[in-house]
Amino acid sequence: MTSTAEGQPGSRHYDLVIIGSGSGNSIPSPEWENRTVALIDSGAVFGGTCLNAGCIPTKMFVYPADLAAGATEAASLGVDAIVQGVRWADIRDRIFTRIDSISQGGEEYRRSGTKGLTLYREEAWFTGTHSLETASGVKITANQVVIAAGSRPYVPDFEGNTLPQVHTSDTVMRLAEQPARVVIDGAGYVGSEFAHIFSALGSQVTMVSRSGRLLPNADAEVSERFAAAAAERWTVRKGYHVTSVTEQPDGSLNVRLTAADQSTLDVPADVLLVATGRTRNTDRIRAAAAGFDVDANGRLHADEQQRALSGGQPVKGVWALGDISTEYMLKHVANHEARVVAHNLLHPDALRTADHRFVPSAVFSRPQVAQVGLTEAAARGAGYDVVSVSQDYGSTAYGWAMEDHEGFVKLVGDRATGALLGAHIMGHEASMLIQPLIQTMSFSLAVEDMARGQYWIHPALTEVVENALLSLVEKLNTVEQPTAAK
Repeated sequence: MTSTAEGQPGSRHYDLVIIGSGSGNSIPSPEWENRTVALIDSGAVFGGTCLNAGCIPTKMFVYPADLAAGATEAASLGVDAIVQGVRWADIRDRIFTRIDSISQGGEEYRRSGTKGLTLYREEAWFTGTHSLETASGVKITANQVVIAAGSRPYVPDFEGNTLPQVHTSDTVMRLAEQPARVVIDGAGYVGSEFAHIFSALGSQVTMVSRSGRLLPNADAEVSERFAAAAAERWTVRKGYHVTSVTEQPDGSLNVRLTAADQSTLDVPADVLLVATGRTRNTDRIRAAAAGFDVDANGRLHADEQQRALSGGQPVKGVWALGDISTEYMLKHVANHEARVVAHNLLHPDALRTADHRFVPSAVFSRPQVAQVGLTEAAARGAGYDVVSVSQDYGSTAYGWAMEDHEGFVKLVGDRATGALLGAHIMGHEASMLIQPLIQTMSFSLAVEDMARGQYWIHPALTEVVENALLSLVEKLNTVEQPTAAK
């Protein structure tokens, strides 16, 4: 019988317990209708990070930001367009009216529309590998457990970090009004996307990068060229980190930045967005205390079949997926792992293996950035005989049409095998342009066959990918001449 079980202490046993309502919520399928399932989630809203405070609402902000940015950039093409105003509340409400409806509908479906499922909307933690206790005192045991408890924004310990004007990605999109001045602590994908959103919509943005690099996990050339593009759009402070935030009499903030040499810089702001990374929720579910392998970064270890590990060995009947266990904190990875777990739960004698060979990612900033495979530095570090090429958007007809001076495609290949090791794109619709390169790597296609074995529409922007592949083929086939002795 479907029910909600908070506030009903006692002991209960289930065929399956799932912790987390993000990608884990896809597992209770019709095959489970004649078995007992418990779904546990303590989030403020149902459905996980991607739906409520991550991928989907951020991209719904990015699209109007792109429209606004495009209008202001059109002058170079002879179009004098202006943005007359930005209705922040309308943008926000368009997004969350839809998002909240989906979240509420999903919760109601699990609460009363899924045969055999009991929903627990409260904290729970492990007391053993197959046993848990909820905040209301319910003791739960299960034959099988799926750990999909996700992650949360990390907030460093600095003075003033609990002020109401200090936000994370969980809260900043629901602001009552658009802030005039935003300081963003962090230059990774979250910080870069919000820097674009706020600056394009008219806020004055200051981005703070402690490492001195923007998109520090990207290929070095991408990181460098993205930093140059970002500096044209918002203020970038490299080599600083936030050490204190103080509220001013008018309700605004003074954000103090400190450099490695202890010099300081004070930046006025209305909002501080902390985008310094994410923390896996292994601590909240007490995974390490229950005997699961948890590393120093809080990642719960799982094997290739997504079985949770204890002492390096898989725990029978316990599975893990998504942010809490994967190296790749990406929704498409969590969804892939959920499909693997869903199969393996029902077919213990025919386990499937998750494929993490070629995991792509994208940053929906301006310009966009997308990548798959190895960076040039990583490929060299792994011992490959590396060949790399870079192809500017502006080298193609569509790039001319756009007057594009920023976008480029970078490919990394192995001279010994001719294989494509990595692909990195910065520029307009990079997240779409990279897809044929993901295909190249995933299906072990020869670079030359990928370039010449099909038509590439002229003069579409995809020609920049074609030309990059052809440039890589040419370079792979060029015999390096030995350096003459001096």
